[in-house]
Amino acid sequence: MELLTKARGKITITDDRLITIPEGLFGFEDYKKFALVDSDYEPFIWLQSCEDPNLAFLIVDPFLICPEYETDIDDESLAKIDIKKPEDIIIMTIVTVPHDGSAITANFQGPLVINKQNHKCMQAILSDNRWSTKVNIFDALNSKGAD
Repeated sequence: MELLTKARGKITITDDRLITIPEGLFGFEDYKKFALVDSDYEPFIWLQSCEDPNLAFLIVDPFLICPEYETDIDDESLAKIDIKKPEDIIIMTIVTVPHDGSAITANFQGPLVINKQNHKCMQAILSDNRWSTKVNIFDALNSKGAD
């Protein structure tokens, strides 16, 4: 499939890189179809809207930043994207790169849950107050390296 992207212009994307978010992301509920697009900066990935080329989110595996990260998501929520077993889950977090040069952060309180079997996704909201919407990625990596 041909896809017009914010970061890379027109690219060809394979079906296995397509993600459906039935309820949309918080604040972007009207957008349901996305593609996972490699970024120039591993381990980051673009979550690119298939419906609006100007809508893309940088995402990352939160466990690379914080190995002790935990998500306690109830089965009823997971059923919305047909999760049958824990092995089918991929967790990602949305990254914010401010234009003003302030800290690059990841939203650990609102992770993305992807069902790797059917490519459906949802955004969960964690009630665990250990996690913030603005986890400073570099501070977390530096403290991880100090351990």
